[in-house]
Amino acid sequence: MDERIRFVIRLKDGESMAALCREFQISRKTGYKIFERYEECGLEGLTDRARRPHRYANQLPAQIEAAIVAAKREKPNWGARKIRERLLRRLPQEVKVPARSTIHAILDRHGLVTRAKRSRTRTEGTPLSLGASSNALWCADYKGEFRLGNLHYCYPLTVTDHASRYLLLCEAMESNQERFAITAFERLFKERGLPAAIRSDNGVPFASPNGLFNLSRLSVWWLRLGITIERIRPGHPQQNGRHERMHLTLKKEATRPAGANLLQQQAKFDAFIEEFNNERPHEALDMKCPAEVYTSSCRPYQGIQEPNYPFHDKTVVVTNCGRLCLYRKKINLSTCLAGQAVGVKEVDDGIWLVSFMDYDLGYIDLEEKTLQPLPNPFGPKVLPMS
Repeated sequence: MDERIRFVIRLKDGESMAALCREFQISRKTGYKIFERYEECGLEGLTDRARRPHRYANQLPAQIEAAIVAAKREKPNWGARKIRERLLRRLPQEVKVPARSTIHAILDRHGLVTRAKRSRTRTEGTPLSLGASSNALWCADYKGEFRLGNLHYCYPLTVTDHASRYLLLCEAMESNQERFAITAFERLFKERGLPAAIRSDNGVPFASPNGLFNLSRLSVWWLRLGITIERIRPGHPQQNGRHERMHLTLKKEATRPAGANLLQQQAKFDAFIEEFNNERPHEALDMKCPAEVYTSSCRPYQGIQEPNYPFHDKTVVVTNCGRLCLYRKKINLSTCLAGQAVGVKEVDDGIWLVSFMDYDLGYIDLEEKTLQPLPNPFGPKVLPMS
């Protein structure tokens, strides 16, 4: 209050409103509001005012609220509309029956409304390939985390070749952060070459719940390397059944008991990899070992090549904050594509098609500065445009 009094006194002494507002670090709107309160109510107008509203929406007499709750308990399958109709028929006409929305809010406050369960995911999976030959399809996942002897958690990152069941990677990680996964995959690609596709679930770091089409930086990097992304449907681990079956064996033979620390646990994993690939026969392979069937990829890892968009009008680099800047207009795309070059082509007046690698992402409306995503970016390839 003292600050407001000094503000008003100096204002009445002739100092300018703009200068005083800058000094007191308030907006001129607030300054005029303080002065108007003083003019109307004197010093009393400068005191702190209660923020409690003068009236509350949907506040009802206790008898009406009790009648609503009693009606619901008597008829538990009735909703707010039927309960309101019942009250209209039973109560005197001079009693004002609340609106249906108010009745529903009262029932919800008393825990008498059953909420519909919402799916936590918007993903639907992608088409899945057969992966009939070595390196046509790799399967990647994190085996469930578990505690080590030092009480730290271990997150095993595993990769297998779908056709040969060859265990390519089983690495003890301290977390499932994206940067650790990228480092592990880079080492694997340098050693074994590149697969045609990688299949995973929809969890991090393989996918991002907030990214465009659930893309993550890891999956974008795979796309830049020319690797097709495959994702199983949420709640359908059987679509990655071979990999999940390997996890069961891994859990029994390499995590019970767990190692004292990450290094000891990695030694257990290394021993498991050796036995699983070179000693353990597999019925689906006619009792051969995976190492007898698997051959390294003929696609060497040579880093990422700059994308080329010969059939687009422009190549634009996505900003670090995930925006596309086109003709001084800023359109939010996705942070997972930060730093990536995309192709844009005007297909109609002010409407631009945006593509990344071989995938069409959606259409940009320059006037509205919005992106309308396409329904299936991992479906048809980008076709040459006339």
